[in-house]
Amino acid sequence: MLSADFVIATAVAYVGLLFVLAFFGDRRARERKSSFLHSPAVYTLSISVYCTSWTFYGAVGNAARSGLEFLTIYLGPTIVFVGWYFVLRRLVRISHLQRITSVADLLSSRFGKSSRLAVLVTCIAVIGIAPYIALQLKAVTSSIQAVAGASEFGQGSLAGIDDVGLALGVAAAMALFTILFGTRHVDAKEQHHGVVAAIAFEAVVKLAALLAVGVFVVFIGGGFEEIFSNAAARGFTLDTENTFNDRWVTTLVLSIAAIVCLPRQFQVTVVENSNENHLRVAGWAFPAYMMLMSIFILPIALYGLTTMPAGANPDMFALTLPMAAGQDGLALFAFIGGFSSATSMIILESIALSIMVSNHIVMPIVLRFTSGGRDGQGVSHLLLVARRFSIVLILSLGFFYFFFTRDSDALAPIGLISFTAIAQFFPAVLAALFWRDASLKAATAAIAAGFVIWVWSSFLPSFASVSPQVAQLVLEGPWGISWLRPEALFGLDDFDPLTHAVLWSLSINIVVLIVGSLLATQSTLERIQANLFVDVFRRGNVAPRNFMRGAATANDLYFVAERVLGERRAAALFETAARESGVAPAMLDPSPEFIGRLERELAGSIGAASAHVMLSKVVSGVEVSLEEVMQMADETQQVIEYSQQLEKTSAELRSTARQLEDANAQLRVLDGQKDDFLSQVSHEVRTPMTSIRSFSEILLDQGALDEQQRHRFVSTIHQESLRLTRLLDEILDLSALERGERTWENVPIDAEAALERALTVCGALLSQRGMRVEFGGRARPTMVEGDSDRLCQVFINVISNAVKYNDSERPLLHVTSAVRAGSYVVEIADNGPGIAKAERKLIFEKFSRGQRGAADQSGAGLGLAISRQIVARMNGSLDLVTGPLPGACFRVRLAVLR
Repeated sequence: MLSADFVIATAVAYVGLLFVLAFFGDRRARERKSSFLHSPAVYTLSISVYCTSWTFYGAVGNAARSGLEFLTIYLGPTIVFVGWYFVLRRLVRISHLQRITSVADLLSSRFGKSSRLAVLVTCIAVIGIAPYIALQLKAVTSSIQAVAGASEFGQGSLAGIDDVGLALGVAAAMALFTILFGTRHVDAKEQHHGVVAAIAFEAVVKLAALLAVGVFVVFIGGGFEEIFSNAAARGFTLDTENTFNDRWVTTLVLSIAAIVCLPRQFQVTVVENSNENHLRVAGWAFPAYMMLMSIFILPIALYGLTTMPAGANPDMFALTLPMAAGQDGLALFAFIGGFSSATSMIILESIALSIMVSNHIVMPIVLRFTSGGRDGQGVSHLLLVARRFSIVLILSLGFFYFFFTRDSDALAPIGLISFTAIAQFFPAVLAALFWRDASLKAATAAIAAGFVIWVWSSFLPSFASVSPQVAQLVLEGPWGISWLRPEALFGLDDFDPLTHAVLWSLSINIVVLIVGSLLATQSTLERIQANLFVDVFRRGNVAPRNFMRGAATANDLYFVAERVLGERRAAALFETAARESGVAPAMLDPSPEFIGRLERELAGSIGAASAHVMLSKVVSGVEVSLEEVMQMADETQQVIEYSQQLEKTSAELRSTARQLEDANAQLRVLDGQKDDFLSQVSHEVRTPMTSIRSFSEILLDQGALDEQQRHRFVSTIHQESLRLTRLLDEILDLSALERGERTWENVPIDAEAALERALTVCGALLSQRGMRVEFGGRARPTMVEGDSDRLCQVFINVISNAVKYNDSERPLLHVTSAVRAGSYVVEIADNGPGIAKAERKLIFEKFSRGQRGAADQSGAGLGLAISRQIVARMNGSLDLVTGPLPGACFRVRLAVLR
């Protein structure tokens, strides 16, 4: 058993290590902007602050009590980072452009930079997170008790200190750390690199600790299968039939809302994001981290149930199992892992909430009760002090909640109370990002209504175990009105209390938001901000235009900037603006764009609403009128729409230009083909015409010829005339086929009969050449769609070519026909010289006869072109293929009628 003193000393040393890491991390980040601290790996690890002690200890306890329900806490964030990347990217882009500092600042900025909405969201966040901080304090005290033994309490350095005193000490230490490293800068938009480095380190520690415990449990348990078998034999089985119920869906919805809306998650995911592309890495790395955190949860829970004594706290199995096996070192490592989970959550949550409190509650009060004069020493110091007091206040609230509810047995229900409270922001956040008509009044009323329902149905019942009055109220309702019972509102008592609270609070929240937005009218500033948020990607990275102008001098604005940003930053901002304008700083004329830029810089420190109010006070009386704002907004919208139309028109013109270029290229190709065709036709026609003209001129000189010569010349003229006529007929036939002018009707025909008829017609030609015909196989009568005479013409053309160009001493024609895969296939091959490889691509072109065919003057080179057109009209194909003989082989393929 470890002593309490040793455990406390280890925890203190670990916190000291975090101090060192945060200190050097902060300094290194300032020295080298491209350091490892700006990497997507550190960014992803910082997001894992989601895994608190609830995940480290509570998930095991939840698995032991409710089976697979614990998985929802991991599935929700996984769904968001894998499937809702577009939501996170939109949040980050808006945050960068608008210099958003918190979820309250986001909603305030979107809904007309409303201070009231920001105050409401901040108050709900502070109250709603108190149970979550209490959960961390409870986890730390319980883990110290578990690892040191309850008997150690009241001894050694813990003499006189119970769990309440211990929790108070932990809260004080965390407050000190957060104040030292979380409130060093007044610019809330500035990343806290030191704190993020410490959080990333803690993410590695808690993952390594949980994996070490998991591997140890699997090892001593005999493996996964043995652990599950032993658990089943002892009656501990996973109740999968009742797991996927309404409570499963409820916790899944809550985890989805939490990963977006929890103040600390918004801080690390959105505010601390330095590069939008880091989200791509986090999109797969963070779900992988979650998977590793959850992989040993069930084995630890089941092994603990089967081996630990009855009544042992399952939340502490990650500690008590190694201790029961005598592995004190591993137990201490697991304690540090759980301690890391708790401290990282407390630190970041306190930072995020303190920024919200200082910017949206303290700052508006300061602005209300102080003038914008020049006698102030600046609000930088005030903001830092406010944030430090806020941290103390927030941790105090968490401690008081722990004090009143410390007798609760389980950790998971406490966390879900906070999740339900924060989920009230989720509908408004989605509406802010995607719904242009969502209004301030509706969002405010929706969040307030959801919060009231949460207080009544979820927050209040959590005190039932420590207050008899609350227990009676939960049981009987106020004044005995049963339909107002917190866990059975309006008589709905069939649901789990968590499902009941989420169902009513979110349902009323969403209904009020939708109906209210449809009924309410947006202010001018709301409409402007709505367009900036909804159209954030259409506008690119262009900073939003400012609609404030006035006669405020540069000195007036400088004093405002100096009070908030400090002298150095204010001077740098004004010097940069003067340099860009090409004037001296003293001559700077504040333009609307510069005022807008200054407002965004101030918003990074004090929030959008406070920055807007502060600047409005400085330039009071010179703010543009409503009509002017509307006119500028309309002009901006018109410019945007005009720009979009121009962009669309340009895209259409580019597309049309590309189409014209393609058409022009096709025309050039066709023109070239036309020239080639005319050249070929002229050549083919000129040869017989020359012969006819020559012999006709000889015949005109009758005295020089005898009867035999005259007869031979007349026969030649006749043959050339026939060849000329045949050539013209083929040209006309091919032209008609290509242009579809030839009347054509496909009817069912017997293709095998057409082949047989072609062989019969060519029989005399084959005999004359002494060509032997060999059949490789014949199909049965096969019906296809086509023209019998035309198909016969194709076969005759192919066979006659095989005869004509075959110069083998033993000419052979090989014919096969078959039905393959629903097609009638005929292959006609010969043992002639074949077709050269270079001529294969041209063999079906018009007037293409190849080198061997060029010597033959009896053909025009149109037969194969015509044959291919004929087969194509029958929805078939004619191809030159590799055949069984060394010569050419043509394949005709036609679809078989079924």
